[in-house]
Amino acid sequence: GRSGGAPGALACAALLPERVTRTAALVPIAPRDAEDLDWFAGMAASNVREYTTAAADPEELTARLIPRASGIARDPGRLLDELRRELTASDRMIVSDAGLRSMLLRNYREGVRTSAFGWIDDMLAASSPWGFDPADIRCPVLIWHGELDVFSPVGHARWLGRRIPGATTTIDPDAAHFAALRALPGVLTWLLRELPAPSVEEQQPA
Repeated sequence: GRSGGAPGALACAALLPERVTRTAALVPIAPRDAEDLDWFAGMAASNVREYTTAAADPEELTARLIPRASGIARDPGRLLDELRRELTASDRMIVSDAGLRSMLLRNYREGVRTSAFGWIDDMLAASSPWGFDPADIRCPVLIWHGELDVFSPVGHARWLGRRIPGATTTIDPDAAHFAALRALPGVLTWLLRELPAPSVEEQQPA
């Protein structure tokens, strides 16, 4: 799971342990109620505003995102244009890549194709308790983050890395949020790596 999708991947690891063998979380956000974490530290002003509104006034968030989603459905490039002033130099370079930009624009259009409510639900979920403790995850977990990320600040990844038993946390000092797209091939290779066969005691009868 990447960015706001990372909590969903971690939820599967925690709540479906019999079905999940490995989990990767790229530029993740941490639980809104995480102890000993300044959740907004290092976060871009636009995200602080949206997450604060999601927690305090969901109706206002809904009223704000519905027209934005309509505009993005017509012209998904406007979302990148809105974000541009908050992008780091490294992120600007990544989203200027024609292939990556095209992929992002397709994703943005698809995300709001029928309505804004998937986006709204994600914002509300990110601003609420997760309903599970990351400390309960028992499968191998890889966390990847860019030190310069202003949309999901790196403190979130460090918090998750401390909380999840045995997690491997990789921090790229020169990367920001969208660099996760370039890290993805290596992460997928890690996810597909064969696991050791279970011991006889762990094997279930046929």
